[in-house]
Amino acid sequence: MEPATAPHVPVLLRPLLEAVAPVFGTWIDGTFGAGGYTRGLLAAGAGRVIGIDRDPLVFDMAASWRGNYGARLTLVESTFSELDSVAQAEAPEGVDGIVLDLGVSSMQLDQAERGFSFLRDGPLDMRMSQEGPSAADLVNTADEGELADILYHYGEERASRRIARAICETRKTTPYETTKQLVATVERCLPRPKPGQSHPATRSFQALRIAVNDEFGQLIEGLEAAERALKPGGKLAVVTFHSLEDRVVKRFFQARSGRAGGGNRYAPVTEAEAPAFTLLTRKGVGPDDQELAENPRARSAILRVGARTETPAGRADRTTLGLPAPVFYDDKYRDRRR
Repeated sequence: MEPATAPHVPVLLRPLLEAVAPVFGTWIDGTFGAGGYTRGLLAAGAGRVIGIDRDPLVFDMAASWRGNYGARLTLVESTFSELDSVAQAEAPEGVDGIVLDLGVSSMQLDQAERGFSFLRDGPLDMRMSQEGPSAADLVNTADEGELADILYHYGEERASRRIARAICETRKTTPYETTKQLVATVERCLPRPKPGQSHPATRSFQALRIAVNDEFGQLIEGLEAAERALKPGGKLAVVTFHSLEDRVVKRFFQARSGRAGGGNRYAPVTEAEAPAFTLLTRKGVGPDDQELAENPRARSAILRVGARTETPAGRADRTTLGLPAPVFYDDKYRDRRR
């Protein structure tokens, strides 16, 4: 793929294709983006790929090449938390594989007008779907405690209360409209980074993006939807980009493969369910030296893969998945999105 037609380099594509080989039948790319995984799957032998994305702009970007695949490629504007409904409509017999590439793509980060990047000034937006309240709405309306909880639980930001207090003080006179404004506030609250350290706004921007897009709600619902949509033997491949996501995916696969571990004196052993997945990657798979040289953004990526068994689909116990502590703003925020 030439850079002009593939602005987003699909992370861990080589190890993903190796882990799910042989590739055949119908697949769902639940986070279509620039189509890198979709094209990789089609080239590797998938008969058909159903690409799902909640960002309507990605389908405009695919207009120049999607026709090359004819009926082998179907694009659907939806969220991957509803991929089982999409599968029921497009492939009622079930699908042979699903790939989920979590988080924000480099394509979105590179578009300043989307407001995802702290390195580019643009509207403080961060909405993947282009609908509902934006990050600016969140930082301008949430109270100090709610903002601090979001920054702490979703960004693991230790200075969350200091940053939330500064945001609330600043917005009294100047409402937040741009990424540059928010970056300036965060930088005032934190020491200058040492060489090799991440940008001071990294954790805050991650936290706000997660809250705006309900990413953890989408994640667990998407994993459960994938379990329902896959045929026996079907593969689920998930690529994560930060430790919070990876912890949830890891524990989901452990719980649904019967490998969640036994009890202890505080939590007695419960009767094990029949496994819904067989693990194909015993440990998370990261990028090799070649991929890091080609795509530095892959440095934090982790791949996990499981194969569906014949056990009927169930529901994961959310108390065991390591989800971030509930944030009170979530329910209020969802109410405003309706």
